[in-house]
Amino acid sequence: MYKLLLCLRYLRTRYLAFVCIVSVLLGVATLIVVNSVMSGFSNKLKDRLHGILSDVRIETDSSGGFPESPETIEQNILNSPVGSHVEAMSPNIETFALIQYTVRDSYGNKITQTKQVRLVGIDPAKQAKVGGFSEYLIRQKNSPNPSFDLTDEAKWRLKQNISMANDDPFDFPRIPQLPPPASEKFGGFLINPIIVANPGDAGPLPPPVMTADAPARLPGAILGYSMGHYQYVDPDTKISEERKILMPGDEVFIATVGASGTKPVSATFIISDFFKSEMSEYDSSFVYVPLEDLQRIRGMDNHVNAVQIRLKPGSRDDNVFVHKTFVPAVQKIMPKPQSTVQSWQQQQGPLLSAIDTERGLLNVLLFLIIGVAGFGVLAIFSMIVSEKYRDIGVMKSLGASSTGIMGIFVSYGLLLGVVGCGLGTVVGLLFTYRINEIEALLSGVTGQEIFDRKVYYFDKIPTNVEVLSVVLVNFGALSVCVVSSILPALRAARLHPVQALRFE
Repeated sequence: MYKLLLCLRYLRTRYLAFVCIVSVLLGVATLIVVNSVMSGFSNKLKDRLHGILSDVRIETDSSGGFPESPETIEQNILNSPVGSHVEAMSPNIETFALIQYTVRDSYGNKITQTKQVRLVGIDPAKQAKVGGFSEYLIRQKNSPNPSFDLTDEAKWRLKQNISMANDDPFDFPRIPQLPPPASEKFGGFLINPIIVANPGDAGPLPPPVMTADAPARLPGAILGYSMGHYQYVDPDTKISEERKILMPGDEVFIATVGASGTKPVSATFIISDFFKSEMSEYDSSFVYVPLEDLQRIRGMDNHVNAVQIRLKPGSRDDNVFVHKTFVPAVQKIMPKPQSTVQSWQQQQGPLLSAIDTERGLLNVLLFLIIGVAGFGVLAIFSMIVSEKYRDIGVMKSLGASSTGIMGIFVSYGLLLGVVGCGLGTVVGLLFTYRINEIEALLSGVTGQEIFDRKVYYFDKIPTNVEVLSVVLVNFGALSVCVVSSILPALRAARLHPVQALRFE
């Protein structure tokens, strides 16, 4: 009992001990906040990647795609020993392309913008079954059967755009093209307007009459959200607002290479929807178009260069099964090295490893704050031992054992750690819970946006408090405090009562 009483008395009277408590408090609170924010970002990123990439992906580097048809590949996988674990599959085509579209500035002048994009040909209904594709669509959010169909509003906007272009004196009028014969490989696309003029005439020829039984097709496209929207910051009020530069019904021109890899091909698509995954890399570079249209444009017939697979719930969460059983079994079916089979973790391995490495390094660096508190405990306890020579001698002469004396200082170090860790945990959890309000307050005071929402389009800072992480942080802080108090405690325990009372 006397040990506890002395510890509590030292805690109330030794104000230097509060320096150690504050150091432990700051270290524990900082580690909890950092781990919660890093875990929140990591989970958010993994959810987005998993939803976009599906569980397992088969791809080939061949520009012409797999030699087998998608139906054959799917059937071979279903007939394999792991076929019973497959829930859905979605064949697609992925390639790099250039996209070009026209916007108008605040003065009405036309500005042509060209960007490099990742062009993906998909069947939207199948794509929605293998991942969270429909979850990230703006107009068709969470639709079980999304499509590239244009709404009546989008069709009306398309007609308005064509009418405005024809009325623009600085533009040549558009000449709609008749659909090519069925025997031609590329059919039915709205392509860049072709100006046909007779040198003897004063102007371009009038447009030909479209036949009712052969209307031009309107192939839709789903663009990344960042291509059609941007954040505008008012220079006077500093208020940020989102503005649109593209809307459903606007045309985009897309050029890529054909299946042979030597000749460029192109077509015009009509925006039907936007894809918002809240990841800048995807929202600013991915363009989805109908699979059959991209096959015809590139001359791939009925071939694809990628197949996405979704596993059944019991299998998709078992990483050991996915990496040790499913992926090798599917790889045996697909020829090497023409094709590769990877899980979504393997595809994004460098990125996920970088996040884990960064989180580990931050923990190590921030734990040094608690290390500083440990040195404070060591210094303060050494001072207490030097000042309390006489008291230690009196206690030992009255019968206190060396183990009891040592227990006093070790218990004192433990008490400092418990108080510091308790307060640090409360402060860290409160800070994490109110981190968005704190960020808004600091941004308003400093005039500088601390959390830039243009990077990921997150509405708020994501956080995730892990109980195990909080426990480990507290255990580490307590260990540092106890270990730092052992050396002064040993010094006090080894003190002989005669030597302690010699000069008294």
